[in-house]
Amino acid sequence: MTKLVECLSYEDVLLEPQYSTIISREEISISSSLGSKTFAFPVISSPMDTVTETAMANAMSTFGGLGIIHRYCSIEEQVTMLLAISSEHPRAAAIGVTGDYHERALSLVAAGAEILCVDVAHGHHILMKNALLQLRKTFQKTVHLMAGNVATLSGVNDLADWGADSVRCNIGGGSICSTRIQTGHGLPGLHTLFECSKTEKDVSIIADGGIKSPGDIVKALAAGADFVMVGSLLSGTIETPGDVLHEPTGETFKVYRGMASKDAQVSWRGKSSSNEGVSTTVPFRGPVRNILEDIKNGIRSGLSYSGARHLSEFQAKAKFVRQTNAGSVESSAHILLKK
Repeated sequence: MTKLVECLSYEDVLLEPQYSTIISREEISISSSLGSKTFAFPVISSPMDTVTETAMANAMSTFGGLGIIHRYCSIEEQVTMLLAISSEHPRAAAIGVTGDYHERALSLVAAGAEILCVDVAHGHHILMKNALLQLRKTFQKTVHLMAGNVATLSGVNDLADWGADSVRCNIGGGSICSTRIQTGHGLPGLHTLFECSKTEKDVSIIADGGIKSPGDIVKALAAGADFVMVGSLLSGTIETPGDVLHEPTGETFKVYRGMASKDAQVSWRGKSSSNEGVSTTVPFRGPVRNILEDIKNGIRSGLSYSGARHLSEFQAKAKFVRQTNAGSVESSAHILLKK
């Protein structure tokens, strides 16, 4: 047994405000690069079947971000969704590491996919190694390979050596993920980023999981993430797949589920193995652009509080401080706690 290490997550810390000469948020650029492509908005929608299909991918790209079409459907269905993405927008889609993953990759790239997301729960694995080596051999450098998830620096470095251009970092932190409860494994999101961003490999770091607010996105970027992937923040919007559910009370909802949940597994492969997620309903929240605008404003304001005009300057200047449980309560809109 190794020595215990204290690990921090987003609610354990704050960023120290610093002197700023920024007059307007419009002075701030939050653009970030993924390989040869630069995105004006450093946020990616998760490849989940209740988050990203064509409508969300188009909405994300229109806003300057990226949406990744999920893989929980037939190859033909996924290709159809990919082809429906505007030709002006980058096309990205997820694949697995077993079964039809190589055939799926070939079909997606033939349909215009520029980014393939090799999407598994535990990415630091021989199946990931085999898949990345095969995909890199097939596509050389013509396709950007995103891979994950991992939670350690060695995981990032290995995936980079196997052919990944970007790596999704975090295991078990998603709002509808129960991996840590079921398996006892995982690391808090912020600690994961502190470690993974130490890599000297030429890969982009993508924070993925545990993001509950624009402030968490700001902290993730400060900790070294180049992009932040979100699912629950976008759930319940018009652009997410699925029908709006109407309750007799007049309330409206949409389904949001983890891809390792029993419901999701039965839906896309007809059976359930290890249940490491949950399925739930979330309030219907209208168009996603309102949420994306709120996130964008939060990120820009976050940079302004550190006196930074772009992300690399922000990461160089950011000063994290540890807060107590009382500090965490104080950081919330705590008048609501009295009701």
